[in-house]
Amino acid sequence: MTKYIFVTGGVVSGLGKGITAASLGRLLKARGLKVAAQKLDPYINVDPGTMSPYQHGEVYVTEDGAETDLDLGHYERFIDEDLNQYSNLTTGKVFANVISKERRGEYLGSTVQIIPHVTNEIKSFIYNVARKTQADVVITEVGGTIGDIESQPFLEAIRQVGQEIGRGNALYIHVTLVPYLRASGEHKSKPTQHSVKELQGAGIHPDVIILRCDEPIEDAGIFQKIADFCNVQPDCVIENVTIPILYEAPLMLEKAHFSDVVCRLLGIDAPGPDLSEWHALVQRIKSRKKSVTIGLVGKYVQLHDAYLSVVEALRHAGFELGTKVEITWIDSESIHADNYEAVFSSVDGILVPGGFGNRGIEGKILAARYARTHHIPYFGICLGMQIAVIEYARNVLGYADANSSEFDEASEHKVIDFMPGQNNEIEKGGTLRLGAYPCAIREGTVMARCYGKLLISERHRHRYELNNRYRKTLEDAGMIMSGLSPDGRLVETVELPENPFFVGVQYHPEFKSRPNRPHPLFVGFVQASLDNHERKVNENGREKPL
Repeated sequence: MTKYIFVTGGVVSGLGKGITAASLGRLLKARGLKVAAQKLDPYINVDPGTMSPYQHGEVYVTEDGAETDLDLGHYERFIDEDLNQYSNLTTGKVFANVISKERRGEYLGSTVQIIPHVTNEIKSFIYNVARKTQADVVITEVGGTIGDIESQPFLEAIRQVGQEIGRGNALYIHVTLVPYLRASGEHKSKPTQHSVKELQGAGIHPDVIILRCDEPIEDAGIFQKIADFCNVQPDCVIENVTIPILYEAPLMLEKAHFSDVVCRLLGIDAPGPDLSEWHALVQRIKSRKKSVTIGLVGKYVQLHDAYLSVVEALRHAGFELGTKVEITWIDSESIHADNYEAVFSSVDGILVPGGFGNRGIEGKILAARYARTHHIPYFGICLGMQIAVIEYARNVLGYADANSSEFDEASEHKVIDFMPGQNNEIEKGGTLRLGAYPCAIREGTVMARCYGKLLISERHRHRYELNNRYRKTLEDAGMIMSGLSPDGRLVETVELPENPFFVGVQYHPEFKSRPNRPHPLFVGFVQASLDNHERKVNENGREKPL
C-alpha cells in the first residue's frame, strides 16, 4: 500500500517546506523506495502560467506540459524523478473541476459544498498520483501557512486521507519557525507551539516537527519542550538550520535520522540510505577552485526566484567543472547604447533567459550584440534565442526594424512570429507550446558537441518561433539552424560559428538539469565562459580572486 506524507508550514511563509519535502524524497529514494511528490497551492489561479514572476517566481514546466509551482523544480532536482500534471493542484483547478462536474449533472442534483465535493476533488488528485506512478511513498506539500483561510479545504482533505487509510499509512510533518532573539540571546519555541495548536484545531496532529532556524539551537531543552507541548516523540523534533549549500540539506537532516524516523512511523522496512553519490556531490561543491562570472540579463532580476532553474543549472555546471559560478544580475531596462559596453566588459559570458512582453527588450538585444561582436559566450534561452535572431537581422542583415510580432506588429521584418495555430485571440492560460518535444541536431555543431547525440527531447513554453520566411536569408548570412523539429518545420536552435559558444535554443534546458547530472548545454556554456575568463587573465596578467 502506498504511504502518504503531508508537509505543512506554520508561523510564516518561505520557511523551506519545498526543500524539506525534496530532501526527504531524496533520502527515501536513497533507501530504495519509489517516491512521487506533489504540491497543493491554495491560490485561486488555475495554474501559475499567467502570473507575473514577481508574484510567484518562475513557472516550472513538466514533461507532459503542466505549468506548475517552482517547488516542483526542487522536487525534480533532488529526487531526480520526472513529475507530471498530477503533481500540482490549485484552488482554481479544484473549483473549475467541481463546477464542470456540477454543470454536467454528475452530482445528481446535490447541493455542491466544500465538504464533501471540494475535499473529494482534492483527495482524488492526491490518490491519482499514487495510481499513476505506482510510488511507494507520495510526498504532498501544502502551500501557504497554517491559519490561511484559503488553505482550509486542503487541510481538511489531508485530514480525511489520514482517517481513510489509517495513521500507519499517513504521516504529517509540520515545518515551523524558531526565531532567535539577539537581545536575549535565545531561541523562542512559542511560535511553534501556537502553530501546532492551530494545526491541531484543524484535526491534524503532526508526527514530525521540523524547526527552521538561522542559528543552531544549542539549548536541548527547547527540543524537549516542543516534543512535550506538541505531543510528539523527542526524536521527531528535528532541526533544519540555514546552510550555505542548498544541496547539503538532505545530509544535514539525515544526521538527525530524519528518514529513520519517517520509516519507523510509517512501518516501512527499508535498508539505510545510500548517500555516497550525494556526499560526493557536496564534496565537489566544497572543493571548487575556479571562478567565472556570468551576466544574466533579464527584466525580473529583482526577484531571483524568477530565474530559479536557470541559476541552479548554471551552478550544476559549475559543480561539474570545479567552478564557482558568480552571477551578475543585469536589469535589461537599465541597458542602453551609451553604457552597454561598460556593463558587459566585466562578465565572462552572457545569458538571456526566457520572458514575455516588450519591456526591456532593447537592452537584451544590446546584450546579444555585445556577445556577437566581442566573441564572448552567449546562451539564449527561449526569448533569448529570439533576441539573438532579432539582433542578427538588424545588424547583419540590415533590417533596422526587425522584431518579433509580439513586440511590434507594425514591423515589416517580423523575423519572430506566431507559431502555426497561435494568435492573439487564443486565451492565455495553458495554451502555449508546452512540454517535451523532440529536436533533430545538425552534425558538426556546438549543439552536437555538447549533447553527443543527434536527437534530443526538451521542454518548451512559448508561443512564438523563428519566422521560416527568413530562415534561408539568415543562413546565407552565416547563422546556423543547428536544431530543427524532426519534420523540419520549426527552428529549435541557432548558432554563430565564429563564436566559440553562441547558442540560442527555443526550449528550456534548465528544467532538465540536475545537481549530479548537469545539463550538457549549461556545461558547454560555463566551460566556454571559463575559457574566456582564462584568456582575459592571460592577456591582463592577473587572476580574479575567488
